[in-house]
Amino acid sequence: MSEQQHYLEQGLANAREAARKLAFCDDETVKGVLEALAERTLASEKEILQANRSDLSRMPESDPKYDRLLLNSQRLADIAGDLCRVAALPAPVGQVLEEKQLDVGLKLRKIRVPMGVVAVIFESRPNVTFDVFALCLKTLNACVLKGSSDAHDTNQVVVALMHEVLATFDIDPAVVFLAPPERKWLPLILQARDSIDLAIPRGSKGLIDFVRDNARVPVIETGAGIVHTYVDKSADLAKVKTIITNAKTRRVSVCNALDTLILHRDLLPELPALMRSMGEDHQVEVFADDDAYQALNGHYAATLKHATAEDFGTEFLALKLSIKTVSGLEEALEHIHRYSSKHTEAILAEDPETITKFLQMVDAAVVFANASTAFTDGGQFGMGAEIGISTQKLHARGPMALPELTSYKWVVRGSGQIRT
Repeated sequence: MSEQQHYLEQGLANAREAARKLAFCDDETVKGVLEALAERTLASEKEILQANRSDLSRMPESDPKYDRLLLNSQRLADIAGDLCRVAALPAPVGQVLEEKQLDVGLKLRKIRVPMGVVAVIFESRPNVTFDVFALCLKTLNACVLKGSSDAHDTNQVVVALMHEVLATFDIDPAVVFLAPPERKWLPLILQARDSIDLAIPRGSKGLIDFVRDNARVPVIETGAGIVHTYVDKSADLAKVKTIITNAKTRRVSVCNALDTLILHRDLLPELPALMRSMGEDHQVEVFADDDAYQALNGHYAATLKHATAEDFGTEFLALKLSIKTVSGLEEALEHIHRYSSKHTEAILAEDPETITKFLQMVDAAVVFANASTAFTDGGQFGMGAEIGISTQKLHARGPMALPELTSYKWVVRGSGQIRT
């Protein structure tokens, strides 16, 4: 056995033991840890950003993951704020979900309990390191962090800070374990049934597929975000301009960014005006179907290309957008059904019947009417932070935070009953 394999196996075993000890940790202590970590994060800005620059130096700025990897003063301040918000949230562990008494006198209570040890596999997003730690500690779970080599220098500094803060509160630092970054160690984590209770992949479709196909532990999928917005003929065009621009350009490297604009054919004459800011202010590259191309040709300030089949059903993670023209709601629903990753979809319309039908018919974790898809986010949903956005239907769906990191058990109190 290599030294690195021994390190990994020992880290997993230590996390399992540390998770058992967390059962005795009260929420005031957890709150103190998270608030102290927020303070230490801000005080250690220079050290964290230096490590982050080291990671960034190995990645070209043209890489879609570059923005996800980037930390700066504002992002660290936002992270510290998220830590404090999670600290202030009610602790879910111990909540009574159901309570009843049977005819024989047995008293039953259904109570939230921690998952145990949660492994999160992620790429190029050091903010995930903070989010996972905060949400797992708040739910009394240990966490195994399997980051990529892209962010390893940053993750090492951050996890070292976490260990220091945990030690000051007499909590076993093994409750957060940073696994080696190399991909070759991932199967060992995914097959560690004695150590891991749940695995959550966050990243590319390739990573998510690998985890799903190779895991022997339970997995919650956080799928790629292939995001559509349908603009109906009844839409308020002033709203449309600002909403689609925000959904596409606010932050292009995130999973809730707009990928395909679906436009009602009656609005083709308005398309140049709707897309003006995208072209002039943001230089969004557009892949348009024939009708949309004809409407934009000569009236769009950035790159305009004819769409190919591959431009639909693609998560761009860049300043790129495809446009599909449809004759009405039914055709829009059909296009979304064919290409959706079931992450986030939206409609812009004023007709109540059209809105209602869209919201009922679209099968996605989050469905919006007359709002930017950029709001699909655990923090925006009032969760403090998120562990990921689930696109599956079992256990959790959409942004996941504290409740989704718990299971439950039945506690039964009797007074000598036997079953006949």
